[in-house]
Amino acid sequence: MGCCSFVFFSAFLIIALVIALYITVRRYRLLRAERDELEQEKEVIFGFIHDAGEVFANAEGLDMEGMLTRVLFYAMRTTRAGAGAVYLLESDKQTLRNGAVSGIFPPLIGKVDAGLERAMSKSQHIQKLVRSQVIRKGEGLIGEVADIGMPILIEDPERDPRVPHYDLDYLKIHSILLVPMRFHQQVLGVIVVINRVDGQPFIQTDLNLLQAVADQASVSIHFAQLRESLNEKQRIDHDLDIARNIQMSLLPKTIPKIEGIELAAFNYPALEVGGDYYDFVEVDEKRIGIALADVSGKGISGAIMMSMCRSVLRSQAPGVTSPAKVLNGVNHLMRKDIADDMFVSMLYMILNIETHELAIARAGHERPILVPGDKSGLHVIESPGLAIGIGDEEAFGMITKDTVITLHPGDVVVTYTDGVTEAMNENEQEWGIDNFTEAIRVSADEGAHSVLNNVQQRLMRFVGETPQYDDTTLLALRVVR
Repeated sequence: MGCCSFVFFSAFLIIALVIALYITVRRYRLLRAERDELEQEKEVIFGFIHDAGEVFANAEGLDMEGMLTRVLFYAMRTTRAGAGAVYLLESDKQTLRNGAVSGIFPPLIGKVDAGLERAMSKSQHIQKLVRSQVIRKGEGLIGEVADIGMPILIEDPERDPRVPHYDLDYLKIHSILLVPMRFHQQVLGVIVVINRVDGQPFIQTDLNLLQAVADQASVSIHFAQLRESLNEKQRIDHDLDIARNIQMSLLPKTIPKIEGIELAAFNYPALEVGGDYYDFVEVDEKRIGIALADVSGKGISGAIMMSMCRSVLRSQAPGVTSPAKVLNGVNHLMRKDIADDMFVSMLYMILNIETHELAIARAGHERPILVPGDKSGLHVIESPGLAIGIGDEEAFGMITKDTVITLHPGDVVVTYTDGVTEAMNENEQEWGIDNFTEAIRVSADEGAHSVLNNVQQRLMRFVGETPQYDDTTLLALRVVR
């Protein structure tokens, strides 16, 4: 009996040891498999970080589409997804567009069109459809993630009405995971992956890994967008430099030298290019035309309109001794091409260099200022007129009339654009007409150049470093004593 008990106990012990060994080996294998899986996931993450860094390091040849494709590749590899897509928020911060798509990724809003059945390549047809869609914030799952900035994991899409359902097997969604790409709490886009290749649903670990991928991708995408913006700004700045050089070439390169007459002028655009303009035109052997104009639009639009104004004036001025007639011709040719929200104010004067008779017409422009040589005080030269591009031709012709005066030795005539009197300092105070006329009065005796220099110096002291929002143009004429 004792012998049988011993044999039984020994057999039991051996079986227990075998079972324990089996459990230990199995557990070891499971732990080793988990370790290998974690190592693989770690390598995937490190590989992505390195790869994304390499992409951004090549800043000069940065390719946003290539970067998003690479981001999606690592997102799918990390989560073992069968298909996926990356959506980026547009500059309006309200809409999203697809930046990359891989695998057979069905549209998450709308439905596939009838053209799918006729398509030679169904996967390409679906990708084209996905790429063409514009998704608004809050629309569908992608818009929801972009709006709330939080990930969404759906393990059983059949029970979730937010997930579109398709009859075709290759379009069915068995599991879906969406995470936001965020930079400094701002959503830049959304990464979406569907259908794990092993047939299992996505789990929380997949979400954590994908969010880590998205967070790393967000840094590179943010700086890539910043680089694109800087490149675009540099291109615009380059174009504006060219436009400025062209515009400056349209202004008179030299001031005409006329015996007995002193002329001086300056132009300073508030932006890279501006809408102010001055010009000198030979009317005939005895007369010279002097023009000053201000286009209501600034920047590129104002510069283009200014260029048109110059060309039209030069085509109308030769041989015509009435400034009002010239302005009527300019208005006739330009009014149809001026946008509804734009207009041009212009002052045009014709000086007889022998008699010093000055004919003036004003198309809604600032009135010129006369400082008599006899020091009798400043006078504003009245001249009725309507701005170019406002009202019909009949009204323009009826209102715009010539005013003729005769200048005497020592007389100074100053013309300007409203950017001079409306210049503002850091306290948002305007320089004003009083400061302007005082600067003219104290320097008129010394000549046209002195007037310009004094006005410019006083104006610059007043505004200091405050950026100006209107162009500044000034022109002075003086009859030499």
